[in-house]
Amino acid sequence: MDITALSTSCCQAQTLNQVGVAMLSKSLDSMETMGNSMVNMMKSSMELSVNPAVGGNIDLYV
Repeated sequence: MDITALSTSCCQAQTLNQVGVAMLSKSLDSMETMGNSMVNMMKSSMELSVNPAVGGNIDLYV
């Protein structure tokens, strides 16, 4: 077993793992930002509504 090849392989695996975690973190941050933007958009549209009681409920049929 070649020690240098093993060391290189472990280092590459660790780097790929760190890149994957960083990408997942950025993706989660992006999704959170988009969700907050959507909530703010819905709140502002409800405030501008002529009749605020209309559209307050959503009927779901399964």
